[in-house]
Amino acid sequence: MTTPLLLEAMKTDPAHAAWLEEVGTDLLEWGAASRTEHGFGWLDSNGTLDPDHDLELWINCRMTHCFALASIRGTESSRDFAELAAHGLSALSGAFHDDEHGGFYSIIARETGEPVDDSKQAYAHAFVVLAASSLVEAQIPGAEELLETALEAHARFFESEHGMFADTYSRDFSNCEDYRGINANMHSVEGLLAASAATGRLELFERAAVIVERALAFAKDNGWFLPEHFTTAWEPRPDYNREEPAHPFRPYGATIGHSFEWARLALHTAAGFEGQFSDATRAQERASALRDGALALAEKACETWGIDGDGGFPYTVDWDGSPVVHERMHWVVAEAIGAAAVLFRTSGDAAWEERYESWWQWAKTTTIVPGRLGSWVHELTATGEISETTWKGQPDIYHAYQVTLIPRLPAWPPLAHAVATEARSR
Repeated sequence: MTTPLLLEAMKTDPAHAAWLEEVGTDLLEWGAASRTEHGFGWLDSNGTLDPDHDLELWINCRMTHCFALASIRGTESSRDFAELAAHGLSALSGAFHDDEHGGFYSIIARETGEPVDDSKQAYAHAFVVLAASSLVEAQIPGAEELLETALEAHARFFESEHGMFADTYSRDFSNCEDYRGINANMHSVEGLLAASAATGRLELFERAAVIVERALAFAKDNGWFLPEHFTTAWEPRPDYNREEPAHPFRPYGATIGHSFEWARLALHTAAGFEGQFSDATRAQERASALRDGALALAEKACETWGIDGDGGFPYTVDWDGSPVVHERMHWVVAEAIGAAAVLFRTSGDAAWEERYESWWQWAKTTTIVPGRLGSWVHELTATGEISETTWKGQPDIYHAYQVTLIPRLPAWPPLAHAVATEARSR
């Protein structure tokens, strides 16, 4: 049986491909307004810099990653995306880097570039690895040195006895928080896959694969709702943050957007096994298990669509599937769309194509501001009103920009390497 591929379908649907390109370009234009002297700042809902926010490492990395992708693709614009990517590299190598203790500061002052929060967070360091990998693929001068520095710093969080990354250290890496989280490990997988492709280091791929397998095991043991929070021995903490359920990074309950992200990353990893170890029986077995886990995780997340409103996914649900935080986050639907694209491509199941189209239609009518495709409302109520319970402003283009690319690229190699391969083939 011939399996239909979303990638091929989109190449025969120029209108949709052109619309994705338009949305992506507008997002880049929106994000370019975040440039400041020392990096990239926090944008408000009008697309201007919010003076109440200093410069956060994860935002700077995400912006740098997106501009590097645009530079590789040669996106048509009056903006010089290579220069913006280089600006991000300069900020990461300069003001954000701790020259004394190593690693990268979490937050620096917008006006001076001095550290405001000097803790070292695995979540943000994973994004340094991702950004640096994309900069290498974009051939930005200094990128290889930054990637090596980032990988060395990121590795300091790794706990070999658990095969997972710790979460937060003090500035000098002497004290580690009594908390372990799946979120930092998810983005570590993303960064390690990208770094493996950029450097050819298969041990980085293997480390990522083991983490994905561990995460899927946690989800399977919990009815395919993935626990987010753990003890230092990696025992689930199901009641963590019950009193602060809408936390932007550590919410209580199951985070639906993360289920879709993990599903997509599992499929990328499975494709990586097949692409790099096609003759290895064990690799094929691992790839098959990853695909099965990705499908189970995504199907469970799909059960929450419109559970408390006219559509959309709630931010979080309780362990029985009932909504906890009802708000609709832009990044959740973006990740759902991306996962649906890769699930359809890798399975051929038309149900995922239907979901892909349906979820895009919902995003078009609720989340993307008409006439301003770069403006994605970051948070809505279950009934569609603008909300700021968890997120203030519109600081992030990463999830939205990536989902304009994922449907047009193969499941392997990772995003920046795939974009670079496509650019070289023109």
